Amino acid sequence: MWLYEGTEFTEDKIGNHVGYVYLITNKLTGRKYIGKKLFFFAKTRTIKGKKKKEKAMSDWPIYWSSSEELKADVKLHGEQNFTREILHLCPNKGTLSYMEMKEQIMNDVLLKPDEWYNAFVGGKIHRKHVKMTAEAKKL
Repeated sequence: MWLYEGTEFTEDKIGNHVGYVYLITNKLTGRKYIGKKLFFFAKTRTIKGKKKKEKAMSDWPIYWSSSEELKADVKLHGEQNFTREILHLCPNKGTLSYMEMKEQIMNDVLLKPDEWYNAFVGGKIHRKHVKMTAEAKKL
């Protein structure tokens, strides 16, 4: 289950958002992970010989990050020993990447390996890719 602002986040709350920045916390050790996930992806189908792109739901409800170390801990300790929290809902991919990187840098995830699962921070984001939402402006 994903939480957003203290309550369960469900598909009907996606609205116009393309994805979210999240925080997963290991309740046994306190170690955390910050990442991002898209709600949808483009799926290509061939219909009568023509390729057509469609929007398909991603695996976001069951997603446990790209971190192999974190996923191994989830498997070892069980999902019940982890919390999954949505920090930011984002209107576009640029804002999504920006907010993920901002959270990672603000929390010094690479400098504190005993506290964070994150082993990588990166991205190339241009100003025109970032849509300044009210949420992004207050950070």
